Amino acid sequence: MLSVIIPVYNEAEGVSDLLTYLISELKGTDSEIVVVDGGSSDNTVEICQNLNVNVFVCDRKGRASQMNFGAHKAKGDVYYFLHADSYPPKGFVKDILSEIESGVGAGCYQLAFSPNNRILSFYAWFTRFNLNILRFGDQSLFTTRKVFDEVGGFDERLIVMEDQKIVRDIKRISSFSILDKKVVTSSRKYFQVGVVKLQLVFTLLLCLYYLGVRQSTLVKLYKNLVAA
Repeated sequence: MLSVIIPVYNEAEGVSDLLTYLISELKGTDSEIVVVDGGSSDNTVEICQNLNVNVFVCDRKGRASQMNFGAHKAKGDVYYFLHADSYPPKGFVKDILSEIESGVGAGCYQLAFSPNNRILSFYAWFTRFNLNILRFGDQSLFTTRKVFDEVGGFDERLIVMEDQKIVRDIKRISSFSILDKKVVTSSRKYFQVGVVKLQLVFTLLLCLYYLGVRQSTLVKLYKNLVAA
């Protein structure tokens, strides 16, 4: 059984379209959707409930905490962690379960952006390579419950780069696969901040994270640079 786990926070604008798409894709499969809200002030929770989707409110806001909470509530043998602004390709349930049945413990999709441009296509092209520094949550992550439990889930001490750490942890004990298809994620933030500027900010944060800079400093730096 596949559990699609989606952390959300004030996603009322787009969550209905995503869930409608997922419900259609999951029809006839042994799967479920688990939405974990981090305390939204809009009507995100009500939208999910109206679509008869399992939605839980986590008292610990943050992707790592919310995804761990979702995994705890999920019934599936396989977890698929998906951002609220990302759409997996058609047939993703079959893709993921086939990969797991082949003996792979975890993996993700390659990335595409919408709206797109040449620079974003260039960024996304690199996600085909199985390198840890290229693994981020918007590519989505699937893993067996067993592997997830063995690595202890996401590190809730991390506000950013939790996706980097769990992929490194998983690769120490299991195989990791990059699927040929692409998950399509929103590029809205790139166009708001600047396509080149935001990528430079992400690269800086990644470098500082591996240099051991504190999470509070990384978060403050991100907010200051993105707002500047």
